[in-house]
Amino acid sequence: MEPLNDEEKAIYDWQISVRDFGEAGQERLKNSTALISRVGGLGGPLAQELTAAGIGKLILAHAGDVKHSDLNRQVLMTYDGLGKSRIDSAKRRLLELNPRMEIEAIPENICVDNVAELVSQADIVFDCAPLFEERFLMNRECVKQHKPLVDAAMFSLEYQVTSIIPGETPCLQCIYPETPPAWKRKFPVFGAVSGTAACIAAMEGIKILSGMGPSLNGKMLYGDLRGMTMRKVPLQRRVECPICALI
Repeated sequence: MEPLNDEEKAIYDWQISVRDFGEAGQERLKNSTALISRVGGLGGPLAQELTAAGIGKLILAHAGDVKHSDLNRQVLMTYDGLGKSRIDSAKRRLLELNPRMEIEAIPENICVDNVAELVSQADIVFDCAPLFEERFLMNRECVKQHKPLVDAAMFSLEYQVTSIIPGETPCLQCIYPETPPAWKRKFPVFGAVSGTAACIAAMEGIKILSGMGPSLNGKMLYGDLRGMTMRKVPLQRRVECPICALI
């Protein structure tokens, strides 16, 4: 494991002083690789928080170019990037924050052809995709490869986050056996809502990678920013789940 250098100790001094984290936790973070599916309204601020916290490597997967409709929530995109590669903008902005980090930028969305290889390179996977087909692919591959998966989503003023640890917790298809019939690619959302979910998901990942303390294993954190309420919902494994049967 590569130790912290003096510059890193200075940069992360305040978080190193957090109880149960310390230099050992920071070193584990430095030597970790995270895969993030999509760097939009949810994955963008999540990647930003992991970058600021000092993760060693990010693998970012997102296709397409920046559109006007991205700018209300996608903090790694800028007005002058309109019509240009979304993944290039994300990489550039993150390296401005942390030039010591390694970034592998994939100008593709997660699909059947690339999911196994991308998951195999990561210590943890963050699912920030809007489509269940993509989320189910990552869930299946993480279960097969025994990789932790942090799943986050939002709709309107609501958000939800959970951590999936293969063999220990329900998987995504225990929670959603099939794609919800009413789910669509475009949905109502504020950037502040996706940013809230992103920060919670980032902290979940930091705890898992550093061994810092209890995570949301087996529970879903549900928040409603309209009423400013939050609660943990217990999750159950489905005995007949075909994905959990892969373990």
